[in-house]
Amino acid sequence: MHHNTYSPGLHKLVTLQVNNLEKLTNSLAFINFSNQIIVENGLEKVGEITHNFENNSFTIAFCLKESHICIHTWPEFKQLTLDVYLCNYLQDNSAKVKVITEKFIEYFQAVVLKEFEINR
Repeated sequence: MHHNTYSPGLHKLVTLQVNNLEKLTNSLAFINFSNQIIVENGLEKVGEITHNFENNSFTIAFCLKESHICIHTWPEFKQLTLDVYLCNYLQDNSAKVKVITEKFIEYFQAVVLKEFEINR
């Protein structure tokens, strides 16, 4: 019996505690930072959707050729959830997922409350 050893990629999910409410409510600053991260890591953005809520929290999804980056902020709880998944049939992007997630943690000056890694 033949087993396929192909693994599409790493999916990282984090819940972060963020004391700087400006970071949790300024979607434009997050978009600008994310676009910089996307370019620096040689990723290709194919779509982007943003929704700003009445309390200035936001939900943003970056659709990438390699998969996606999604965020949901809750300033009232000083928290956010972040989802980074990169797949590629030509190369393993697991290291990039870890680097990108760390860059976002640094951007938010956050404390990690929950962290999950799923090898897809």
